[in-house]
Amino acid sequence: MNTATANATADVVRLTGVSRTYGGERNPVNALDDVSIGFRTGTFTAVMGPSGSGKTTLLQCAAGLDRPTAGSVLLDGQELTGLDEKQLTMLRRERIGFVFQAFNLLPALTVADNVALPLRLAGRKPEPGSVDQVLERVGLGSRKTHRPGELSGGQQQRVAIARALITKPAVIFGDEPTGALDTRTALEILRLLRESVHQGGQTAIVVTHDPVAASHADRVVFLADGKVVDELYGASADAIAERMTHLGAWGDQTVASREGAR
Repeated sequence: MNTATANATADVVRLTGVSRTYGGERNPVNALDDVSIGFRTGTFTAVMGPSGSGKTTLLQCAAGLDRPTAGSVLLDGQELTGLDEKQLTMLRRERIGFVFQAFNLLPALTVADNVALPLRLAGRKPEPGSVDQVLERVGLGSRKTHRPGELSGGQQQRVAIARALITKPAVIFGDEPTGALDTRTALEILRLLRESVHQGGQTAIVVTHDPVAASHADRVVFLADGKVVDELYGASADAIAERMTHLGAWGDQTVASREGAR
């Protein structure tokens, strides 16, 4: 087996030649432009870039929430681009966990019922003790009978992480999961997410604009104009912020060169 093949088989998510274009033929917007990238099992990756760089589109295509215009997406050994909506829904319920900025908890349900919801939607009963166990992992074992409105923002996001973990997914996707939290609480959530990924052998892919948040990741992927333009491994918040500064300059130069070519 050659090196490229070996690396591909170690990737739980792999995008190959993925493009996503919005709009009509007259005014197309290339949100992603021929992106090829892999995410290895058991790693925590942050995705960063200027506004409009394609971060959320990358996340949505990788998670089967949006269909690429071209290219292929492989998730946990399953090619997504040929699946219909019902098949994609089943795959997302069983193999993917989501953590969003807005928590997305159901206010009428208890913490325990919110955590168990993905399993119930998939027609499965939680294994005995599994909800208690995952709530203990996120530090909320004593709050399982509470409702979301009785919890702080940080506690609600811990519930959301527990909900993402309960199905033992191959991948956890996060879209600005700490964006609504204060700095101290955000750091606690990121440490928890990192520990959950490494201890459970799962993979996390998180979109963020915050260099401090990104510094908790094993790897930071930078996008600009719909392309992957750089990566950093084990970088500090300062190094990530510095790279973002140059990324903005790179983007400005790209725009200037395009306008000059007109």
